[in-house]
Amino acid sequence: MLNITQKTELVSDLHRKFNDKKVLILVDYKGLNVPKMTELRAKLREEGVEFLVVKNTLLSRAAEDTDVALIRDGLTGPNAIAMSYDDPVSPAKVLSAFAKENDKLEIKMGVLSGKLLNFSDIKALADMPPREELLAQVLSAMNAVPTGLVRVLNNVPEKLLYALQAIRDQKEDAA
Repeated sequence: MLNITQKTELVSDLHRKFNDKKVLILVDYKGLNVPKMTELRAKLREEGVEFLVVKNTLLSRAAEDTDVALIRDGLTGPNAIAMSYDDPVSPAKVLSAFAKENDKLEIKMGVLSGKLLNFSDIKALADMPPREELLAQVLSAMNAVPTGLVRVLNNVPEKLLYALQAIRDQKEDAA
């Protein structure tokens, strides 16, 4: 049991984390046994996701004056939160995959950039390609523009050369 000082420190620490996070996902873990929770924590940790089980009253207090306050309606029953500070897609992927295997885990809602996410939003986030693949697609698109421009600019002198060659051939034929 935490004393009042420890609770105050926990709320302050959570408040700071809520301001620093990219995404937060609220889950109901009721019915998951300890080995399954340990497995879930390990999978999330591998992806750099922080997973916390905190009393709803402390979560609610820590959420004040942050965009996490949007999830207050979901703070009923046993809840845990998954937060990522870098990649908003990784917690959604891990939690969705784990929920498919373990029907006891229920993804309730989340917050991303001040927007409330429902289950279908989180599922859509989980279905996105990995970050590296998205970066590769952006890089490919960015690379295609200058390459196309170089090809177009390269064709201008080539067509000019063909036109001059045709004029020369016409003059030679006329002479």
